[in-house]
Amino acid sequence: MDIKEYFARISYGGSYNKPDLATLTDIFQHHIRAVPFENLSMHCGESIELDLEATYNKIVRKKRGGWCMENNHLLSWVLKTLSYNVTLLGAKVYFPEYDAYSDEIDHLLLKVVLDDKSYIVDGGFGMAYQMWQPMELVPGTDQLQTPGIFRFLEENGVWYLEKVKRKWVPNQSISTSPNVEKEVCRRIYLFTLQPRDIEEFRASNTNLQTAPDSLFVTKSLCSLQTADGVRALVGWKLTEMKYNYKDNMDLVEIRILADEEMEKTLKEKFNITLDKKFVPINTSQLSLF
Repeated sequence: MDIKEYFARISYGGSYNKPDLATLTDIFQHHIRAVPFENLSMHCGESIELDLEATYNKIVRKKRGGWCMENNHLLSWVLKTLSYNVTLLGAKVYFPEYDAYSDEIDHLLLKVVLDDKSYIVDGGFGMAYQMWQPMELVPGTDQLQTPGIFRFLEENGVWYLEKVKRKWVPNQSISTSPNVEKEVCRRIYLFTLQPRDIEEFRASNTNLQTAPDSLFVTKSLCSLQTADGVRALVGWKLTEMKYNYKDNMDLVEIRILADEEMEKTLKEKFNITLDKKFVPINTSQLSLF
């Protein structure tokens, strides 16, 4: 694995000699705008592996994306290679339709310590809840980013990440569940600061690919952050969002694709070319926006 090859993959041409917050932020933003959050392998008859070299080969050499356990595992290698102090953490994702968090840890994120301050770095959540900058690990403080206001809350050693939602200006009606519609602030996940090893995610990595009710089994998805928003393909539905199109409003444009448009859309919108036949699916009612 070669750090310069990774930098070419994310089109990063800046300096990286000094492990500081500015460099971390710059690399992170290049990553989320170049590497999609996606589970397309599952819907091409392939499995998603946790082996770092396999992840590197997939994301860097094959120019694919990945989900949290791939994106953040690769980012941890990148940052450790650049002498950052990195710790793997595990989180439980919140589902508004159930008003509940996952029973088991199902999300990988990173803690980075710089100048005695801790930051959460998460390049693997995707959609409209993807942070665009490392977040300082302090409770109760609004941290304004282009996608919106993020903040952490903390209670008895458990940390909660949430995002204040903007209103939407849709180009067509968007149906959501009652719990989603009434949200002003969207809970994203909870986590503790207990250090984790990648092997601790192996069971979850398998379960998310095989459980009949898994979000990733019931939805094919691919999202990529852009210069001013995010685009996502969920099943046949292509959503493009522009942040803060009007004051405290995001512009949302939705189009339903035909099967024959899939390959071209993945290439043009996400820079992804698949080796095997892709079979889209969207049978879950769980929301992603």
